[in-house]
Amino acid sequence: MKATHPVHHPVVSHAEWLAARRRHLAREKELTRLRDEIARERRELPWVKVEKKYVFDGPTGKEALADLFDGRSQLIVYHFMFGPGWEQGCPSCSFLSDHVDGTLPHLAARDVSFAAVSRAPLAQVQAFRRRMGWGFKWVSSHGDDFNYDFHVSFTPEERAKGRMRYNFGEIGFAAEELPGTSAFYKDADGQIFHTYSSYARGLDLMIGAYNWLDIAPKGRDEDGLTRTMAWVRHHDNYR
Repeated sequence: MKATHPVHHPVVSHAEWLAARRRHLAREKELTRLRDEIARERRELPWVKVEKKYVFDGPTGKEALADLFDGRSQLIVYHFMFGPGWEQGCPSCSFLSDHVDGTLPHLAARDVSFAAVSRAPLAQVQAFRRRMGWGFKWVSSHGDDFNYDFHVSFTPEERAKGRMRYNFGEIGFAAEELPGTSAFYKDADGQIFHTYSSYARGLDLMIGAYNWLDIAPKGRDEDGLTRTMAWVRHHDNYR
């Protein structure tokens, strides 16, 4: 007779487990092939030329969008939720950002630069960056339209309407800031093109801890929480 684990998983022989695992492996391979296909389609998306001149506050002074490329042809921007006057950056954005520093040498080897952008003034950004111990580039778009134009920051007028443009549609709740990531290309003539943006659950891919949790016996274990990621804390706040 098969034993049943207290969390209602059957306990079987190794041979039975291996047969079930092979069936699931076939499904995982389907997902891998689909992910490769979607990645190819993503690379084939059309581009939009960036005509607007964006200016950021960086640690060495004013920086244009072109400066964030740091001599490379590709740039990934993370739109970090951190508004003016906030006591600290968003815990979920911090969860994602904990995964960035280790990737930077590898991105640079593939001609890709990375920068986080927030509306919080630079002094707020720098203080929180020091607290978290991060080394990635992080600039402030305070006083600039960048985060508004990429639909991750919202004006009081937009919030008052109760419906805002986000994730290529409309959402029915009000928020000052929401997360996202955008990719850009700069050609030899210095022209910049917006190639891709992703929001909401599209950012899961960048969270390595989630990928590890997905293979743990209990998975992300988020069922029954008031909201997804409600368990996430700044890494210096876990007890």
